[in-house]
Amino acid sequence: MLRFDTLIIGSGLAGLSLALKLADHQTVAIVTKKSMLDGASAWAQGGIAAVLSPDDSVDDHIRDTLTAGVGLCDPVTTRFVVERGAAAISWLIEQGVPFSREDNGSNSYHLTREGGHSHRRIIHATDATGLAVQQTLSEKILAHPNVTVLEHHIAIDLITGKKLGISDPRCQGAYVLDSARGEVVTIASGNTVLATGGAGKVYLYTTNPDTATGDGIAMGWRAGCRVSNMEFMQFHPTCLYHPHAKSFLISEAVRGEGGLLKLPDGTRFMPWHDERAELAPRDVVARAIDFEMKKRGLDCVYLDISHQPETFLREHFPNIYGRCLSLGIDIAKQPIPVVPAMHFTCGGLMTDLAARTDINNLYAIGESACTGLHGANRLASNSLLECLVFAEAAAQDILGKSALVPETLPPWDESRVTDADEMVVISHNWDELRRFMWDYVGIVRTTKRLQRAQHRIHLLHEEINEYYRNFHVTADLLELRNLVMTADLVVQSALLRHESRGLHFSKDYPQTLPVALPTILYPNK
Repeated sequence: MLRFDTLIIGSGLAGLSLALKLADHQTVAIVTKKSMLDGASAWAQGGIAAVLSPDDSVDDHIRDTLTAGVGLCDPVTTRFVVERGAAAISWLIEQGVPFSREDNGSNSYHLTREGGHSHRRIIHATDATGLAVQQTLSEKILAHPNVTVLEHHIAIDLITGKKLGISDPRCQGAYVLDSARGEVVTIASGNTVLATGGAGKVYLYTTNPDTATGDGIAMGWRAGCRVSNMEFMQFHPTCLYHPHAKSFLISEAVRGEGGLLKLPDGTRFMPWHDERAELAPRDVVARAIDFEMKKRGLDCVYLDISHQPETFLREHFPNIYGRCLSLGIDIAKQPIPVVPAMHFTCGGLMTDLAARTDINNLYAIGESACTGLHGANRLASNSLLECLVFAEAAAQDILGKSALVPETLPPWDESRVTDADEMVVISHNWDELRRFMWDYVGIVRTTKRLQRAQHRIHLLHEEINEYYRNFHVTADLLELRNLVMTADLVVQSALLRHESRGLHFSKDYPQTLPVALPTILYPNK
């Protein structure tokens, strides 16, 4: 059994930031499914939204966030996050993150603008912000003597009083599978933090990495935490459409710098759908693209930034420029074929302003949490900001209290299981789940489609739970178990919302109700 003051499950920006803030005072373990840089944070292109310009204001950023969230953002949380934005960016700069600077000789940081923002407030490192941040923080993590990084380890379940059959309700650690050795490790901790990211892989088409399987949300739900607003799955409007370009995102900043969405004949269509045109929030743009593709039988639409000089594109979007060029698309001369793809999980485990969940000593930060910031639709580049602000909030709460690390915990019980006889069950169920979620629980929904999805989810649930009870756990089985659980939460939440709001659009309930209320699911009810 391993023992740490704090166990962090996940190695994205939220998890690494928290680890660094705790490491001078505690022993910390980071459990990550693959390598430290394999999460969604490292894939983030656009940047981090914060009030950094004298032309901008906290109130403007709050207003933009509330507008994008269509009435469902918690105003207290939104102010809490936005007011701490500049300090969060200063902390990253202190760590050495190489943000892009203006090329006018002023040496000030370059700020770009994205959909839904009224000002330029996105600080970035060219078009690979997440990777620059993650590389900077991971170097510091690996050099710190108080941090243990367990790569290629996947959490199975949280260890709580409920799981142990005792009256103490605290979270006391987790059971974790060492994927390389096929052995289950028991990790005891005074505090446990779920920073596992979102659930993009529940859909057939996603901009998310393969690690985004809703693990933290599913584990927290099984342990007894409430979840909120899971129906709001954000589809990014512009994922590169190419047979050899798996999950490659075309940053929102391309539209922020003048990119225009067009039909195959070159006609712009966004002004027909919204007065903000290409700079409308993501839900509006994604639905508009979906509408035009279905109406006209198109495989994709096109994003045209070719009116900008090649030198500008190479400087501001070097990774997008290079990736497209490698696939035979010169974005300085021709438009980029794009389609919507699942991008961000706006809902998650309910937390307070200290990142605490419903279970003592269990925290959730980043995309696995529902803080109230994103409401019915996340404003572009607010996600990394949320990671930073709530990592700081969790650190203050953890360091401000005493949490005992359990001396002993029961080991993982494998006495009644055997090796699996057929792995095809997992791969088949994985494919079936992601396909029907895309078809039935996508950008535009109907009650009948949701009910069809729910029926299939229940069948998969039974099959996977039987498999889980009888065979040794594997990483693929654990991810599928969590994906099916997360899919069930999405569909349950979508069926409860009898209106269209933000990212949830129902043909059966196209109106928006006058009062915005969150969707809250309660475990064991």
